[in-house]
Amino acid sequence: MVAADIDVTVELARELLAEQHPDLAGLPLEVVANGWDNVMLRLGPLPDGGHLALRLPRRDAAAHLIDHEQAALPRLAPALEATGITFPVPVRTGRPSARLGFPWSWNVVRWVDGVAAARTAVAGRTAWAAELARFLVALHVPADDAPPNPFRGIPLAARPDAQDPAVFAARLERVPEERRDAATRLWHESLDAPAYSGAPVWLHGDPHPGNLVVREPADGTQELAAVVDFGDVTSGDPASDLGAAWLTFDADGHARFRAAVDAGARDGRGWDEATWTRAKGWALMYATTMLAHPDEHPWLVPIGEHGLRRLLADAG
Repeated sequence: MVAADIDVTVELARELLAEQHPDLAGLPLEVVANGWDNVMLRLGPLPDGGHLALRLPRRDAAAHLIDHEQAALPRLAPALEATGITFPVPVRTGRPSARLGFPWSWNVVRWVDGVAAARTAVAGRTAWAAELARFLVALHVPADDAPPNPFRGIPLAARPDAQDPAVFAARLERVPEERRDAATRLWHESLDAPAYSGAPVWLHGDPHPGNLVVREPADGTQELAAVVDFGDVTSGDPASDLGAAWLTFDADGHARFRAAVDAGARDGRGWDEATWTRAKGWALMYATTMLAHPDEHPWLVPIGEHGLRRLLADAG
């Protein structure tokens, strides 16, 4: 039987810790984020003054994403640690608990101080655009047995938006009416671009500003602290990840991001122009998806609106 959505509370999390990681169960614990798929709780302080975070799924449809993180992130750790940017490799793992009625795996990861980039000034993100690019360059290497994901990294022509005109028409309704022709041209240009023909590379799957953690030191300059939420980790076309550039940066930040990707990707040649054209199609899908649930997820709306403005400004 498929479990219904579960109300993940401090009490439930503490009982899971007591059952599986009792040395952590007595530490202070608080809910800090209640997302689309998961609940995040901060645990600590630890004796060294730091904190941990618990990431527990709240619904069955996304529970397998935790399993994907547990399988993939330890394998990716050596390459990603070299970037100096934190990512949520599990320091402890949790398992389903029949006694507590919690049927899914869960993670304990390092807590990173900072705020989601989505809550920061877009212009300030230019300061770390190259760091994010270098993180993705380190990630985008040929993948061996990556977790499957039917929604990321696949050819754009395989997307429902390309196969069913009604699906794309529904997405287009979220674009301002005066810009729908430009959005349609951009989508077809992305579909017409040469398909990715290289080896499938590792992908984050969802590197938008809500999954990027930044710090703002006393001088006000933003620093990229962490790339989080690898639940959509998979392999395929790098354009799937690169589309997030339009959602994250202004024109200056985007230029710096692309220059760093092109300087570092693969053997130094960077990805070809077709990759960036396909990335625009992915960006259009991400942006319009973020506009689809304004009541349930209002914090995603500004990300989608900014992404559309950037894409359609480029489209002329």
